[in-house]
Amino acid sequence: MKLSIVIPVYNERQTLQELVRRVLAAPVEVAREVVLVDDGSTDGSSALLDALPAAHPGADLKIIHQPRNRGKGAAVRTGLAQAAGDFVIIQDADLEYDPRDYRQMLEPLIDGRADVVFGSRFLGGPHRVLYFWHYVANQGLTLITNILYDINLSDMETCYKAFTQAVNRSLFLDSERFGIEPELTAEVCRRHYRIYEVPISYSGRSYAEGKKITWKDAFPAVWTLFRCRMRRSFASGL
Repeated sequence: MKLSIVIPVYNERQTLQELVRRVLAAPVEVAREVVLVDDGSTDGSSALLDALPAAHPGADLKIIHQPRNRGKGAAVRTGLAQAAGDFVIIQDADLEYDPRDYRQMLEPLIDGRADVVFGSRFLGGPHRVLYFWHYVANQGLTLITNILYDINLSDMETCYKAFTQAVNRSLFLDSERFGIEPELTAEVCRRHYRIYEVPISYSGRSYAEGKKITWKDAFPAVWTLFRCRMRRSFASGL
């Protein structure tokens, strides 16, 4: 079995090399390929990406350069299209999420209990204490998701979403920016896949440390949830 780790990269020169080291050292008992998609970085991340194969000989690395910056969603979609593993997980290029959590993310997929696994930051794992209003926004978006799709997630906006290759190939995604998280969630919900949640650790960044998402991104996320819900309704004839 093989795990594909899709990493969108935009101006992450400070964390990129350490992140890749941690990904390659993650304690998983399956082969892994790492699909890194540079989304038009301007801080030197592109050159660091091109140097990775020489720094990690023998590692299965796919380096893809988008010709211009299009957004996280576009980079994720490019990476998912190139993922060849039996299982796929999405990994941000910063150090907020810990690849040591891959093992518990993969377990429900490998043993056949789940089609999709969400790594939840709110199920008791260790996490850095940061912004109250970010937490409120996350909980609000998760509540809207649960109402619209009749589920009981605790963390819709988590980056850590893992799924089988069959799920990956079935997804219809068109988000360009941060709407990719609600769109991924909506897609797996509307297709009635078996979803599990597992607790993960979380070391969030401050804006001074490079965090990119802002409160303004909550509004497109809400629109994406409703847009995908209408897509579901029309598809089912409701």
